Amino acid sequence: MILLRNALFFVTIPLIAASSQAGEWPQILGPTRSGVAADEKLADKWPAAGPPLVWKKSVGAGYAGPVIARGQVILFHRIADLEVVEALDLQTGEKKWSTSFDATYQGSIVRDSGPRCTPLIVDDVIILLGAAGDLYCVDFATGKRRWNVELAATYGAQEGYFGFGSTPIVIDGNVLINVGGRNGAGIVAFDLKSGREKWKATDFGASYAAPTAAKIGDKTWAIFVTRLDVCSIDPETGRVGFQFPFGMRGPTVNGATPIVWDEQLFVTSSYGVGAKLAKLGQHNAPNVWANDSSLSSQYNTPIEIDGAIYGINGREDVGTASLTCIDAQSGKVHWSQENFGTAHLLLADGKLIAVANDGNVYLLQPNVKQYESLSSFSGFTDVPRAIPALSAGLLVARDTSDAGRGMLKCFRVGPVAQK
Repeated sequence: MILLRNALFFVTIPLIAASSQAGEWPQILGPTRSGVAADEKLADKWPAAGPPLVWKKSVGAGYAGPVIARGQVILFHRIADLEVVEALDLQTGEKKWSTSFDATYQGSIVRDSGPRCTPLIVDDVIILLGAAGDLYCVDFATGKRRWNVELAATYGAQEGYFGFGSTPIVIDGNVLINVGGRNGAGIVAFDLKSGREKWKATDFGASYAAPTAAKIGDKTWAIFVTRLDVCSIDPETGRVGFQFPFGMRGPTVNGATPIVWDEQLFVTSSYGVGAKLAKLGQHNAPNVWANDSSLSSQYNTPIEIDGAIYGINGREDVGTASLTCIDAQSGKVHWSQENFGTAHLLLADGKLIAVANDGNVYLLQPNVKQYESLSSFSGFTDVPRAIPALSAGLLVARDTSDAGRGMLKCFRVGPVAQK
């Protein structure tokens, strides 16, 4: 998921095997892990003071974004020595249930010791990955624990710079995780119902990028950006389809989720790694273009719209970051809004919502010719490092202070109340 200040933090696909209803946001970056909310409607403009604040709630530490399904917001955060998952009513913020687990992770580079991985709602369960590598499956209706696996102890995985931070993915009943473990446990799959290990494969180190899924030919593959590589993985067997180097040794991370459209794959990172567009194949991914000048994102995932890619070029902790629009096929920069800062982007109703690291929230019109802002407001006091969620015309997002506390807020960004 993400990387900032003097450190890193936390993170389109035609098919993701996590069942969801229209208008829901059941996993990181929405229904298809692309940042796109296809069924949402947005206001054409917000009031000068910003859209209505529906409710707010004080929250604990962490960079795990909220998710939404069946009228409930699922929040994963840390309070004192506990990692806590809660279900809140989407319309009111009222708590429905809460479950907690012992938390042992202690941040060394940053003070925040909360979970980094966004929850994942699949069918009647929620998958959670804590900062110390504890994997949990809980019941969606009650929060009751169904199973858990201690990844660090089981696979000899290391916490990395900022704890475990690669949000799992579920494909065809398999929970796939970039564990970064030893002895061939770079990526491990678990049975969704039982938590039993299905397979382990590769020696890839763990990153902070969430994997995605892609349909290549007639088969669905998992696409991982690991510590130093990009690869496709057969979710049933762990077989590697294609692999290419992507990353740099030293104090660096890969944090942005790969995006896929029309059998094309776009990956981006900072720290001199750069960006790359590749053509998806079953056994290879030939390069279309690559550079470190167009759109090198530290941790924010870009969005592809009609042949253009909108995203953040630069880092939060060093220099200044810009909001940039590039041509997807060539990498040519259409325009760049300098000093915009890092920001999470969502697409709905033909418009972009940008939740920026300075606490401002923007409503933007995608335009390859120029930066076009429709509205903006000051939404947060501290840095909103967690990826926001959008459902039923409601934007749910949270910030986090350096002291490890924050505020979860729900704004009505749709034109009217949606059912």
